[in-house]
Amino acid sequence: MNLEPVARPDAPLARRNPVAKLAAALLCSIILIATLDPVAPAIAIAVELALLPLFGVRLRVLARRALPLLVSAVGILVTLVLFAAERSGRILVEAGPFLITSGVLITALGLVLRMFAVALPGVIVVATTDPTDLADALVQNAKLPARFAYGALAAFRLVPLLAQEWQMISMARRARGVDAGRNPLARLRLFGSTAFTLLVGAIRRGTRLAVAMDARGFDAMTPRSVARRQHFGRADGLLIAGAAVLAGAALAVSIATGTFRPLIG
Repeated sequence: MNLEPVARPDAPLARRNPVAKLAAALLCSIILIATLDPVAPAIAIAVELALLPLFGVRLRVLARRALPLLVSAVGILVTLVLFAAERSGRILVEAGPFLITSGVLITALGLVLRMFAVALPGVIVVATTDPTDLADALVQNAKLPARFAYGALAAFRLVPLLAQEWQMISMARRARGVDAGRNPLARLRLFGSTAFTLLVGAIRRGTRLAVAMDARGFDAMTPRSVARRQHFGRADGLLIAGAAVLAGAALAVSIATGTFRPLIG
């Protein structure tokens, strides 16, 4: 599992302040949560994909990063289409107990598109931002406590180790003859025990890391010096404003076309 930035460092938007990119992503996502229709998120996704070259991220690389999101979207779409309680609209497919209507399909499509529109900015931020730069910017520009920012950075750095440990635990159990084979129930039990083992190991590592950070003065309340200065300029403010304009324009088009469905109300 690789969480390091994959964007070209000389790309115009990839060079922006990490806090600005994070704020733009959060602002765009929060605004798009307000609607359930598929029009607004579809517009936002189209614009976000069109801006990928400015972030220095190739579409194929982004697709690999967003693979869990794609799998989740397929699962949500299939579940809603086949098992939704309300079956409004015109009947499109009727096969035994399964009834697919236009209303269900539009609702499922809107939910999937909204999930992509909300999550895609975050994926782009992670793909274009160095975690250390983000922690520095959170402390310098967002004025977050250093203990929180660098603790989050340390936790972020440990995430790739979870996949490696999962593989090591699975291989160790297989070497001892613990294998579920083709039995789905045995696989489920083995998955649960492996996840519990991984959780225990993660808690132990986190505890040791917290003690080590406290021993090195990360909990000290004295002023800290800055080794890597993070500047927040006019272009960073324009990025945040542009994200707000994009999300607002998508909602405006949704309202103008009559497809707007508020989340509340």
